[in-house]
Amino acid sequence: QVHLVESGGGLVQPGDSLKLICSASEALYDMGWFRQAPGKERELVAYIRWRDGTTTYADSVKGRFKISRDIAGRMVFLQMDRLASEDTAVYYCSARPRDGPWHAWGQGTQVTVSS
Repeated sequence: QVHLVESGGGLVQPGDSLKLICSASEALYDMGWFRQAPGKERELVAYIRWRDGTTTYADSVKGRFKISRDIAGRMVFLQMDRLASEDTAVYYCSARPRDGPWHAWGQGTQVTVSS
């Protein structure tokens, strides 16, 4: 099973930017970012498909977040701009086989947006 490690979280102020990085032990997977805020269910933020690089975003982050990957497909990035307090959550990297279930998870990285 693919092994995932996230990095890049931290404490920022509203309006700031942050870039999350996910390193995967192997490629050939769709890669996604999820987040879970206290007391809420885990939600999909964005994902990128292995086969063609197309991306999908949650409505709440469209226009502010951008998911991308390196050429080898083993590193996935989440550029987060214009962060707001509602973006505070633990962010998880995940992987799935083409259009399959999300089955591999990283340990999570905390993002806190506060003034």
